[in-house]
Amino acid sequence: VQLQASGGGLVQAGGSLRLSCAASGRTLSGYVVSWFRQAPGREREFLAGLRWSGGNTYYIDSVKGRFTISGDNGKNTVYLQMNGLKPEDTGVYYCATLYRGFSSTIDNEEHRYKYWGQGTQVTVSS
Repeated sequence: VQLQASGGGLVQAGGSLRLSCAASGRTLSGYVVSWFRQAPGREREFLAGLRWSGGNTYYIDSVKGRFTISGDNGKNTVYLQMNGLKPEDTGVYYCATLYRGFSSTIDNEEHRYKYWGQGTQVTVSS
């Protein structure tokens, strides 16, 4: 599976961005697709995940209610809609995926993810 992340940019605090993660090579049926963020000087952290086949989602508390992860089956693409952006949301955003079959688990540990996109920079100015 190849992933291509896009949609980053510079936005003022309170603004919105939508990130895209386009998958190629195979369909995402049975896969979990998640977004991670690496802020300057910090380790990469899990933000949100989507179980493609069931549609269930999982978010960390700091983005719950502001970020929405969703998928477009026809485009084999996962989106991260980010509203109410804060300066602390600044970082490089990565999408990643792993095959989970029929499991409903959405893993939040990056070492479990096998395929990664190249990252897209998001900068939120105050």
